[in-house]
Amino acid sequence: MLHAVIMAGGAGSRFWPESRDARPKQLLPLAGDRSMLQATVDRLESLVPVERIVIATRASLAGAIAEQLPELPAAAILAEPCQRDTAPCIGLAALWVSRHDPEATMVVLPADHAISPAEAFREAITYAASLVDKQPRRIVTFGIKPSYPAESFGYIERGEPLGSAPGTMPTFQARRFREKPKAEVAREYLAAGTFYWNSGIFVWRAATILDALAKHQPEMLAHLRRIAAAFHEPDFAAVLEREFTAIRPVSIDYAVMEHATDVAVIEAPFSWDDVGSWQALGRLATQDAAGNTIHGKHLGIDTRGSIVRAADGHLIVTIGLNDCLIVHTPDATLVADKHCEEQVRQIVKLLREKGWTEHL
Repeated sequence: MLHAVIMAGGAGSRFWPESRDARPKQLLPLAGDRSMLQATVDRLESLVPVERIVIATRASLAGAIAEQLPELPAAAILAEPCQRDTAPCIGLAALWVSRHDPEATMVVLPADHAISPAEAFREAITYAASLVDKQPRRIVTFGIKPSYPAESFGYIERGEPLGSAPGTMPTFQARRFREKPKAEVAREYLAAGTFYWNSGIFVWRAATILDALAKHQPEMLAHLRRIAAAFHEPDFAAVLEREFTAIRPVSIDYAVMEHATDVAVIEAPFSWDDVGSWQALGRLATQDAAGNTIHGKHLGIDTRGSIVRAADGHLIVTIGLNDCLIVHTPDATLVADKHCEEQVRQIVKLLREKGWTEHL
């Protein structure tokens, strides 16, 4: 059976001041009327029933997630005591899933991606699961055909095409995974025509990923297995706290994907955006005649290419601005060059240094 693991523990610091520690971007309606997390669950409708969905998140978000997704069983939220990157998160979820279904196939996906149309996404996941059914040791991922030389995405270099029946999606052997490149290297990848953006979406057997962790991250898996042994025990919370905090943080790409040999990459038949910064809203939302992306009450004079977001009916007036970012919330306002993505991420660190935790 197909199970879904949704990773929803990120901080979303590039979306400050709307994204806060207690309500990060995956819990915000940035790309529609539903939150990013709710939209992710919505895309799984008719593909994975709610009783086979697991949300992996940090403990501080468990209550808010339960409020947003009341249809999910309480046990579906795996609340981690601290952040240890994606490999421990996925490993713990795989142990949970395999405990209930030893032959389970998992689709692993982040909670903060914008994907459409949903039907194409579901067809792609179904096709990926069929590839895993044919070769249970195989790992399947999705590559996004790049439209510009992005420096903020990881890349997958494709190899030889895999034989497929007529009408199926272009599928290749993955040659190697590349980290986020410098601009010059990203341009080379784009020109080569054999590189995809790494979507961060995977389909595999739970047993396969656990075997990979046993081979490449045995110490991590030992901690995770001690947690799994206590899943339904009275001292589970104490075991989880002790064992999970002892794990060294590592991403699934470093822990597994860079070592994997049987990886298939499907050219995604859906549009995708990882919604990694405020500029993503300019790609996803409707723009006015001057190229502005507006959410809320705004009056602009000679304002072009800007992103303006106003909360609670607050009026924002702009005059003579180009390529600016203005985000107003009840207790904080951000005004920036919209291209300064990394500097926005630094705000959280600087606020902590000043002790202004009320804005976090």
